[in-house]
Amino acid sequence: MIQKRALLGASLAASLVPLAVRSARAQGGYPDRPIKLVVGYAPGGGVDIVARLVGEAMRSALGQVPIVENRPGASAMIGAQTVARAPADGYTLLMAAAGEIAANPALLKGKMPYDPARDLVPVSLVATVPNVLVAAPNVPVRDPATLVAYAKANPGKLSYASSGIGNPQHLAGELLNRMAGIDLLHVPYRGAAPALTDVASGRVTLNFSSLGPALPLIRDGKLRAIGVTSKERMPQLPDCPSLSEGPGLEGYELLNWFGLFAPARTPEPVVARLGSAVAAALRDPGLRAKLEEQGAIPRAMPAAEFRPFVAEETRRFTHIIEEAGITAEL
Repeated sequence: MIQKRALLGASLAASLVPLAVRSARAQGGYPDRPIKLVVGYAPGGGVDIVARLVGEAMRSALGQVPIVENRPGASAMIGAQTVARAPADGYTLLMAAAGEIAANPALLKGKMPYDPARDLVPVSLVATVPNVLVAAPNVPVRDPATLVAYAKANPGKLSYASSGIGNPQHLAGELLNRMAGIDLLHVPYRGAAPALTDVASGRVTLNFSSLGPALPLIRDGKLRAIGVTSKERMPQLPDCPSLSEGPGLEGYELLNWFGLFAPARTPEPVVARLGSAVAAALRDPGLRAKLEEQGAIPRAMPAAEFRPFVAEETRRFTHIIEEAGITAEL
């Protein structure tokens, strides 16, 4: 009996060796080969630019440069689904925005091919991205106060563009409507560039935009900055007030954000290693300056803090979506 138990123990120990080796490789030797960083948007957009900048800056901490792979489509969900179904070994990661993580579950109830809360693990926040509300030069509003006053005195005359239904730009307008008691008409576009072009030409009166593409048009006088969606003014536009400074808008804030995610069940030591690499990268003044040029505010946040942050942002977006009755189709 003792001999049989010994043999069974040896057999069990032998069967566990491959698992132990894999675990050691995934954790202690990680990373020992290239990392894929999936982006659910086309090259040249905000998430793509940030992914490439941060990925390159992670080289010194990881010894590897995450290679960006663009998988656009279905409101960025193709890319997110790719990572959700990938092996949980830390070699396939996702740079995501708030939309595909925190907004889409409420917009597409029961229709999503993945569940962000179940299939992805938050690794680190990378940046928050306030939007700026801009107007065509001929629109008679200059700040949050004149915007609210004009909208109330001229119902139906103001419209705002965004780059799609249910994204943070759209929700920023819905939150503004609700808090200020006004009714700006939402005009969804298939991208930020055509939306900005139509506002500059006067086809639409307003647009919630990321700062990066809007700033050159603001500086050239083709657009007027009315307010930013963060509670604090942005250093790139020190004279532009926060929308929270307007009447009835105290406490107003709605931010887009970019974060790093991995497949669920990725080992905690790997998640921690990646989070530390993001934090080290964001301490570099050169990288911070490049991100700020894009209108992104660098903000590292470890997994232990990022997880409840994502949960709270999901509740925030869900509340706005449900109160406004917003729905979307795949």
